[in-house]
Amino acid sequence: MTAAAAAPLRIVAIGASNTQGWYVGNQGAYPAKLQALLKAKGIDAQVINAGVPFDTTAGMLRRIDRDVPTGTNIVILQPGANDRRFLGTKEQRAANIATMERRLRNRSINVIVYDEEIPLRYYTFDFIHLTGEGHAAIAATLLPRIMATINRRPNAALPSGKAR
Repeated sequence: MTAAAAAPLRIVAIGASNTQGWYVGNQGAYPAKLQALLKAKGIDAQVINAGVPFDTTAGMLRRIDRDVPTGTNIVILQPGANDRRFLGTKEQRAANIATMERRLRNRSINVIVYDEEIPLRYYTFDFIHLTGEGHAAIAATLLPRIMATINRRPNAALPSGKAR
């Protein structure tokens, strides 16, 4: 086994307060829950939480290169709703997302954009931030996408102890 194959899968989650874990804390946020789900499947993965409260896609774009270190395999981009909340346009939001995707792919990093509507039952009283159940639902939704991405990679991270 090569050193690269033995290295853990590195995933960075970029987003705003719902990535960071507002109300549920870093360990209650979907990146930590996703890491636990991957480990339960035998995948040695590190999911880095790069959520910044109040951030917009413009802010994410400004920090994408700094917050996604060399050696990152996958980025989960959760653009959130702050652009709308802070009067950004749909067109600028879409352009920022496309630019982030392009920059990451140019670095040979796989990108998963999580921009789905989340059912209201998963929101806290403020209807902005997610409950623990909401974070668990996002992690469960992302798990098969991560697994599919891993399975497409030439040096895919395999469950511990499995031969290639």
